[in-house]
Amino acid sequence: MAIRLGNNCGNCDNLMTDQMCKVHGVKVGSHYTCDSFEMKLELNNDRDCNTCLRFQREDCANPSKAAPGMMCSVWAPLSVSA
Repeated sequence: MAIRLGNNCGNCDNLMTDQMCKVHGVKVGSHYTCDSFEMKLELNNDRDCNTCLRFQREDCANPSKAAPGMMCSVWAPLSVSA
């Protein structure tokens, strides 16, 4: 199975810092995608406990090991709504 990078707003050059789309003029999130997707030249690689929605919550998969800088297979982005 091939590994592919998602063509979503989080990796799109049209996403502005205020979570607004330059093309559509609406607030978006990293789980959105569209036909106007333009890949960022530099991708965001901030995937660890500090940026995980589940960090220090009951639904954390590894509560005894979770710490800033660590990463696991059930990482969930902090911003999941648009």
